[in-house]
Amino acid sequence: MNGDQPLPTIRHQLSLNENFAAPLPGVREAIVHSSDRVNLTLDAMSAGLTRTIAEHVGLDSTEVFVGPGSGALLQQFLTTFVGGGEIVYAWPSFEMYPLLVRCAGATPVAVPLRDDAHDLAAMADAVTDRTKIMLLCNPNNPTGTVFGDDELRAFLDRIPSSVRILIDEAYADFADRSAIARGIDLAAEDPRVSVVRTFSKSHGLLGLRVGYLVANEAVVSALTPGSYFFRVSTVAQDAALAALRAEDVMREQCAEVAAERDRVHTGFTELGLDVPRSHGNFHWLRFGEANDEFVRFCDEFGVQVRTLADGAGVRVTVGTAEANDLVLDLTRRFLAGDRAGAPRTGSA
Repeated sequence: MNGDQPLPTIRHQLSLNENFAAPLPGVREAIVHSSDRVNLTLDAMSAGLTRTIAEHVGLDSTEVFVGPGSGALLQQFLTTFVGGGEIVYAWPSFEMYPLLVRCAGATPVAVPLRDDAHDLAAMADAVTDRTKIMLLCNPNNPTGTVFGDDELRAFLDRIPSSVRILIDEAYADFADRSAIARGIDLAAEDPRVSVVRTFSKSHGLLGLRVGYLVANEAVVSALTPGSYFFRVSTVAQDAALAALRAEDVMREQCAEVAAERDRVHTGFTELGLDVPRSHGNFHWLRFGEANDEFVRFCDEFGVQVRTLADGAGVRVTVGTAEANDLVLDLTRRFLAGDRAGAPRTGSA
């Protein structure tokens, strides 16, 4: 771009996997109510939220651990249990995994995806006597693929009892329930399995940072000392409690996102793209050496998307219908070779 020309305004932010649905009923009111009490300690250790989540998932409160977002919980878990060994994960997957692993003082072992999905057999083959944790992402970010109960159980049958399995289910509420493994049920059965979830995506509390981990009581006990330094704010706790009370609306909103996601997927495939079926709120596009060019092209028209995994592909969040229609149109133009940018007017 010419440095003298104004940059186009970002009209559609589709690089962060945000949820564009309205805040759930009661969330605004809970935030306002909490704002009058932020000078007080109140439930510093989130005992009330922990009990409510435990009731929600059908477990005892000793099997639930609350933290300030799933990223913080992932880091706490890895740091607590890795002991300087190896952590195995699929790749491409959540872009922060390599950083989290290294921050925990562990050695990352990345296993390539097969057909855009976790190659659980290859991951099992990657286990050595130094492997401490297997980190699984279901649905996988950025490809959106899932593995089911049968696949996960077959995988667990091959994993030694000394290795912990941590399943990241940040996008599970957008997935087809008949296709995705029931991680929380398995965590209740198998002491090796832990599941981390977040209120940031399906519940729309990205700006407040609330997450929880479901695990064996011994795992929760080992994590608890760290909670004194990774607390959930009063405002975030109250908002999460309100969001849980609006479960039916959350499910409706997720179904609407999923329907729009599938509509966009059909649009991409009709343009001739090989796009994996996504169970998240995003799509994974591959233009090969033109990935970065596609990102720049979208940016010219005020649509922000991003390349991931060292440029292996482009992740595009499912946005509003208007944003999604624009993405499909830009993709059509890009594939047709019509790659002229938007007029330099200072807005897209």
